[in-house]
Amino acid sequence: MRDEKNLANGFEHGFVPLKQIDLSKVESFSDLLEQMSQTAFGGRALGTAADVMCKMFSDPDCLVVATLSGAMTIAKQGGIIADLIERDCIDIIVSTGAIICHGLIDELGYTHFKHEPGWTDESLYDAGYNRVYDTVEPEKNMGHAEKLVFETLAGRKPDNSLSSAELCRLLGEKLTEKAKNKGILQAAFGKNVPVFIPAFTDSELGLDVEIYNSHPENDRITFDPMLDLQGYCDLVSRAKYLGILTIGGGVPRNWAQQIGPYSDALCRRGILDVEKPVRFKYGVRICPEPDHWGGLSGCSYSEGISWGKFISAKDGGCYAEVPCDATIAFPVLTATVFERLGLLGKSQKKTSDLSGRRTMLHK
Repeated sequence: MRDEKNLANGFEHGFVPLKQIDLSKVESFSDLLEQMSQTAFGGRALGTAADVMCKMFSDPDCLVVATLSGAMTIAKQGGIIADLIERDCIDIIVSTGAIICHGLIDELGYTHFKHEPGWTDESLYDAGYNRVYDTVEPEKNMGHAEKLVFETLAGRKPDNSLSSAELCRLLGEKLTEKAKNKGILQAAFGKNVPVFIPAFTDSELGLDVEIYNSHPENDRITFDPMLDLQGYCDLVSRAKYLGILTIGGGVPRNWAQQIGPYSDALCRRGILDVEKPVRFKYGVRICPEPDHWGGLSGCSYSEGISWGKFISAKDGGCYAEVPCDATIAFPVLTATVFERLGLLGKSQKKTSDLSGRRTMLHK
């Protein structure tokens, strides 16, 4: 039986006390998330994520990789990602092809619509609509994306193999002339941020390239995914520190993170000689999938340490995981970080105070 007089009160062991949210003291996103970081559950996770993102974006020696999955551009989050690129917060994008394709359509000025519940999936198909949860995309939009891909490939010599990063750069260049809305590819082209699509053929863009190849009058374009892998490895290997901002999970997340085990394997085989292992020091992940399902999208950062992907907290690793739908958490989180870094409301064309951090990409 424990003696009540000897029961601990929390303070004597240095536990951090929680605090109630006081909305009378909230005048900004930053104020709200600062208070949320002193609460519990998802609210605390979101507040902690804001702190980690600020550290990651402000570290002059940190190269930041953003991995994107889910339907973020159909959900109209592409402009936020473009803002992060424009404000020098992100150095590399690793994405699903779907996000880039739907974003490209948005950049061209074409529209996505709310799904009307009275429409069955059969009737949507017959009318030429594709449904993504509560949103529909006209099939005609895909034709506009295909046309842009064809125009881009027609101006390229077929002598060398194509990588997803090269295609995204060329599409971004085309969009600087044709776009009606801001978006990921234009911003990435303007800031020289490479965009990698590791599961390239699992996307409309991959299909468009092969459809282009199917026309007998076109010179066949050869796609080589190893060019992407080597290009990505060259960039991240030269950074002093690495950070990762992950929306969802899937192939983009794992492809970006596997640089740790890959570099370990190269070192063990005497192919690569580096002073320190390639690991991520910072990480923020927004994903509603729990880890107990055993899938990669729910894999925690602590589990990633066992694979040699991340630096442990005791060695300086700094991570936050937000178990939430990204369309809820991501806008609030990014607005808070922009506010704290003095970037909220700045012109997209104005160089941010973080621009010096990106010089490592051009060394």
